[in-house]
Parts: sequence; structure tokens; C-alpha cells
Amino acid sequence: MLANLATLALNGLAWGLIVALIALGLSIIFGLLDVINVAHGDLFMVGGVLAWTAVETTGSFAAALVVVPLLGMALGLATERFAIRPILRNPALTIVSTFGLSLILQEAVRATFGPAPRRLMAPLPGTLPVFGTNYEIYRLAAAVAAALALAAFFLFQQRTRFGTWMRAVRHDRETALTLGIPVARVQLLTFALGAALALLGGVIAAPITTVDFRAGVEILPACFMAVVIGGLGNLPGTAAAAVLLAVTEGVVSGLSDPTAARITSLCLMSAVLLLRPQGLFAGAAR
Repeated sequence: MLANLATLALNGLAWGLIVALIALGLSIIFGLLDVINVAHGDLFMVGGVLAWTAVETTGSFAAALVVVPLLGMALGLATERFAIRPILRNPALTIVSTFGLSLILQEAVRATFGPAPRRLMAPLPGTLPVFGTNYEIYRLAAAVAAALALAAFFLFQQRTRFGTWMRAVRHDRETALTLGIPVARVQLLTFALGAALALLGGVIAAPITTVDFRAGVEILPACFMAVVIGGLGNLPGTAAAAVLLAVTEGVVSGLSDPTAARITSLCLMSAVLLLRPQGLFAGAAR
């Protein structure tokens, strides 16, 4: 029983770190541009599809880890410049625009990739003994990779000039403009970075889940719940909430069923909205 719970908790931790990557991208876009990117889950889906395509084409999963996030940045740059910036002052239109982008991405992938789910073999097969059970090596590697990516992001945000600009624009856009910070460029590159994080999450998750054109629809609610529970715009809180939700859902689904696990998460989010609307981790460093 204990070994089974340990496996469920490890699964939740690995998945939570991946969701944290994706939710972090969603949070920085919302925090800086005030845009609710409905297509963010579909960017994750595109990352998985491109990873599968890269491995089928080149046989190299490492190449997918490098190339796909770069393609995600290019897609994010194009999206912000042509689909978001012209309507940035109208939040309702940005929701409509990103919803349209979501449908375009889903239908484009379905038309070219096909509707049938695909499986990507784990690049690191085999198991290791962990807490009295044999645990998949790739899931451990995925957790480590996601954690390193999260750490790299926070170091980038705290130790680089652009990271300082991001924090300044999020805190006070008008003052940042007065100080000479190129706000339009910061918004453009921030959207691109958020997209890259989503596609990177898709690459890391591809060997764990099925690659499917509907995958974005399934993961988006978890990302939104992490953003709400962690605190809108609170990046460390978002990452922590994603891990908390995934571990909780993993353990509850093992003891009951996935429906009960998702209901548990929704109840937690509802309680946070009622008792602490600013988020569980409000006041943490941003």
C-alpha cells in the first residue's frame, strides 16, 4: 500500500512539474499583457506533436528538446505581433482571438497529423527501485528536466536585465515606459517565452501521455487552476500550486478514480476563491 502511494505521489510530482512549466507560461502572459490565452493548452499539444514528428524524422529526442521550444518562441512572436497586439486594449477580443487560434491549431494538427492518438516511446527505458517499487527512469528524468527548466526560468527572471524589465513592466507599465524600458519588446518576448515554455512542457510530457490533437483541451483547466490557486501573476505560487494539485490528484485518483480527483481539485480552487481570493501563496516573492 505504501509503495503504491509512493508511486502515485511520484507520478503526481513529475506531472505537476510539467504542468508548472505550462502554467508558468500562462501566468507570465497574463501577468504582463493581461491576456487570458485560451490557446495556451494547444501550444502544449503542438509541442507534443512536434516532438513525435522530430523523433520519427531524426530519431533524436534530444533534438526535439532543443528545436521545439525555439519553434515555440517563433510561434509566440508571430501570435503576439499579429493576433494580440492589434487588439491588446480590448480584453474581450483577446479571448476571442486566442480561442480562434486554439481552433486553428487543433484543426491544423488534426488535418496533418490525423485524429488518432500516437505514442512516443520513452527515450530512457527501464526502471529504478524507488521507495520499494520499480519506477520508470524516464518519469524521473522528466521531473528533473522540468525542475531544471523552472529553476532556469526563475534565475533568468531574477538575474538578467530582461528579467528585471519583465518584473518592472508587470509591476507598473507606465513607470516602466517613463524609465525607458522598451515595453512593447518586453511584451513581445514575454509572450514568446510563455509559448516556448508550453511547447517545452509538451516535449517532456510526450513520452508519458498520448500525443493527440485534443491534449490541449485536457490540460488547460489544470493550468488555470494552478494560476488561480497560486495567485494571479504570482509565478512561484503558480508553480507550487501546479505541483500541489498534481500530487493531490495523483493520490486521490489512485485511491478512488480520476473523476473524484478532479472534483477534489475543483473543491480546493473553490475554497481558495472563497477564503483567499488573492491565492494561497500571495505575498511570496514574485
